[in-house]
Amino acid sequence: MLEQNPLTLSPLLEAIRAALPDNLAVYLVGGAVRDALLGRTSHDLDFVLDAHGIRTARRVADALQADFFPLDPERDTGRVIVTSPDGVRTLMDFATFRGEDLESDLKGRDFTVNAIAMEIHSMQVHDPLHGGMDLKDRRLRVCSPSAFRDDPVRILRAVRLSATFGFQILPETSRAMREAVSLLGKVSIERLRDELFRILEGTQPAACIRVLDLVGALDQLLPELGELKGVEQPTPHVYDVWEHTLATVRHLQSLLAVLAPEYNPDTTSDWYLGLLSLRLGRYRQKFAEHLATPLNINRSLSGLLELAGLYHDVAKPTSRKVDENGQVRYWDHDQRGAEIAVARARALNLSNGEVDRLDLIIRNHMRILFHTNRLVRERKQPTRRAVYRFFRDTRQAGVDIVLLSLADLRATYEHTLPEDTWNAGLDICRQLLENWWEKPEESVNPPTLLSGKDLLSEFDLEPGPQVGRLLEAVREAQAVGKVSTREEALDLAAQLLGSSPSPH
Repeated sequence: MLEQNPLTLSPLLEAIRAALPDNLAVYLVGGAVRDALLGRTSHDLDFVLDAHGIRTARRVADALQADFFPLDPERDTGRVIVTSPDGVRTLMDFATFRGEDLESDLKGRDFTVNAIAMEIHSMQVHDPLHGGMDLKDRRLRVCSPSAFRDDPVRILRAVRLSATFGFQILPETSRAMREAVSLLGKVSIERLRDELFRILEGTQPAACIRVLDLVGALDQLLPELGELKGVEQPTPHVYDVWEHTLATVRHLQSLLAVLAPEYNPDTTSDWYLGLLSLRLGRYRQKFAEHLATPLNINRSLSGLLELAGLYHDVAKPTSRKVDENGQVRYWDHDQRGAEIAVARARALNLSNGEVDRLDLIIRNHMRILFHTNRLVRERKQPTRRAVYRFFRDTRQAGVDIVLLSLADLRATYEHTLPEDTWNAGLDICRQLLENWWEKPEESVNPPTLLSGKDLLSEFDLEPGPQVGRLLEAVREAQAVGKVSTREEALDLAAQLLGSSPSPH
């Protein structure tokens, strides 16, 4: 039997108990029990019972005034979604046993630490595979020798759980993962994508990507990344493209942690992160609000940003050239990399919004580095025109590019990063964020002075691209401080047209 420890259970469990008859045996299973034993609160609750999974889910949804839908009618599984006032969603699935009874259901699961059940009325724990002992010893052991062959997605899950909880993957488990890795190609891309994003949204995405590569799963999941290995880079780079990519993802994770609202600045011993906290810490809440606005309800923006980190230099192997001075160049690797990333994003069936954001991030990821180097070498800050054009081209993705650019900069130099270069990078990013969040009407999105209809009537123009170009010229002139009234806007349009407004 599992030792009884204080359990950290979802506050919704009491309401679920109240909604169901006392004589109906319903078991909380899987990750929710594992997390409860580890003192963590889970927002994914899986329940099993011997019959009527969909009917039970509907009953709970009615009692909690929550959303409901049949998740898998063939397996009699219903889903309940509870959304709290602060927007946090809790998913509750009610399913009938996979097998003839509870023990058969548990033996058919992935890992022993996920094969623990708790009856919700009696609070009795059932642990036939001794997952509690594995949990205590931080071991990841499969429930059966065929676990990975039965569901190859468990290979990705094993890597994620190992990184998240510090579980040791036992040698026999690792062998079974390698033996089943070729079967990943038979899994639906949606299931692979969802597990990939759980990894990218987790605590150690770079370490997970490295392990996926070691077991042979990365070639099945993100095949373009294998081409980055051994592609050497000139100074100031300290890594080849593969190691630089993993370092970028690792530093991106650190940046996100430092810029989170709950971060304690006194806890870091990293000088670079300490300076980052001082220079950009005032925007913590703004970053949180930005990252809390996902482009798809099922995936986070932080996960998409980590995917951009993995693909930001993906075109370097094919764009590497040596110029007439013997210098290694990667001409247009940002543009070509965006095209490769977009193709992979579409293969993963990401939403159009996610694909477009990924494209913008990677296509524009070199712009901040350009301004950083210019500030170091020439002591020139970005002009108002440059700031306007940056956000004109990137919009909300500009915030993501700030984060990726700083991670990219650290991964380029690591411990050799000069103080003045890091200061310059922070200066550029602070200036961009200040314009985006503190004075957008002045330099990012000035108020409208003219409409297309105004231009058509004032200058006897025909509808067409010329009107759009004139409106954009007026907006840019506003952003750089050359135009502030409707009359000045009309004068500018007249100059560009080489004519005067029509008399009225």
